[in-house]
Amino acid sequence: MAALIKGIKFAAQISNRNPAILYTSVRNHGWNKDFKPSKFPETDKERELAAKKYGLTTAEYQPYPDDGLGYGDYPKLPDVPVEARDPYYPYDFPELKRNLHDTLHAETDFWSEDRFGSAEPTRYQMKTYWLAFLGVMTGCFALYYWLENYKMFRPVLAKQYPHEGKAHYTFEKK
Repeated sequence: MAALIKGIKFAAQISNRNPAILYTSVRNHGWNKDFKPSKFPETDKERELAAKKYGLTTAEYQPYPDDGLGYGDYPKLPDVPVEARDPYYPYDFPELKRNLHDTLHAETDFWSEDRFGSAEPTRYQMKTYWLAFLGVMTGCFALYYWLENYKMFRPVLAKQYPHEGKAHYTFEKK
């Protein structure tokens, strides 16, 4: 416990003396410092600077079209779901299948691993899945329709209450 308190005091002293250390530690741990992209690159030099900024080569760098959506110089990355990435590659963040300072897709939430992805082809054609679904639903509806007149009930006798002067079943010996 004493070591924990000393560590907290030491961290407070360091961050009070040099706040740049705190910024550097946040920046170096994958913090996305580029919240707002720059304006759309119009010249080749601007394209080269934007490609360098996002860690891409000029051949790989392709910005989103300047249609007023606000993507600016952000690169248009391929629409590949995270589940399609190699699960055995030694990523820096294996739970996200991502390396440090990787450029994120503009729609990362859509392509993350907790969403539906089409990385692998389906086992059967979509027609087969639809026919199976419609067959099961039609069968359930047909059974319901045909057995509607045959109501099911629990076969129990009416509750027997004791009355005076009437003999009832008991466990007592007579």
